[in-house]
Amino acid sequence: MPICIPEQLPAQDVLSGENIFTMDSNRAATQDIRPMEVGILNLMPNKIQTEVQLLRLLSNTPLQINVNLIRVDKLAPKNTPQSHMDAFYHDYSEIADKKYDGLIVTGAPLAHLPYQEVKYWDKMTEILEWAQRNVQSTLYLCWAAHAAMYHFHGIQRELRESKLSGVYAHKVLDPYNELLRGFDPEFYAPHSRYGFIDSQIYNSISGLKVITESPEAGAYTIVSEDKRMVFVTGHPEYDPLTLHDEYFRDIEAGQESPVPVNYFTDDDPTKPPLVRWRSHGSLLFNNWLNYYVYQTTPYDLSQLAEKAQPKR
Repeated sequence: MPICIPEQLPAQDVLSGENIFTMDSNRAATQDIRPMEVGILNLMPNKIQTEVQLLRLLSNTPLQINVNLIRVDKLAPKNTPQSHMDAFYHDYSEIADKKYDGLIVTGAPLAHLPYQEVKYWDKMTEILEWAQRNVQSTLYLCWAAHAAMYHFHGIQRELRESKLSGVYAHKVLDPYNELLRGFDPEFYAPHSRYGFIDSQIYNSISGLKVITESPEAGAYTIVSEDKRMVFVTGHPEYDPLTLHDEYFRDIEAGQESPVPVNYFTDDDPTKPPLVRWRSHGSLLFNNWLNYYVYQTTPYDLSQLAEKAQPKR
């Protein structure tokens, strides 16, 4: 089934070129089904690139999905035109009364900034609390995963001396968890971050469980028992060249940047990347939509129950 996205969204042409079926709201209105309502709070600076990455993963499911792009403020980042933000994004105030089956909160390049110094932190915490009342299951990616842990549980991330960048092998710790259905015992996933929280800390919190981790990258997938919160510390949505572009961007800016681990052929930046995480990313999103959202959400979203408040 297709995903329903706004007319003229640049991602539509990209996805159509990949033979991914999308449709606009006019055609969606003729479908006699109850589509899934999914919001994306996009905190990444290159909004268009992130939109394509996430919409590609959301499209790989038999469910029809209506997607709302959400912004935390009216400021456009330098890598995205203001006209794009105004045309395709909803201010949080516009959707504050809406219920969603699922919500995705992206990462953000804010590794060395204390949470309270993030310019939109107050709005961010307001949205996190709103999601507790209005969203069946929320998927937090990278920085957002650590930010949510800090807000809900008071857990402060630690920072590595150098950036964790590369594609790392991960182990499945809970093979019977529905989010991991179809996973091989070992799989690869990209990381690009400084922050980390030890697996033992996650597991010490009542109702949370680390279900996949990497010897090098640490805890990767953490879930709540009620399936309503999923924390993913990496970037399963990344395109084949995303780590490539990040690395050379940092080098050109004169920054010391480690060569992404297990990414370039022979670890040589002059050679093409080895792409071995996309099937895992697709399966992760598909399982989240099916088992953590569709199978648990009420047909009438007005009956959505408020989540139990996390215990600090």
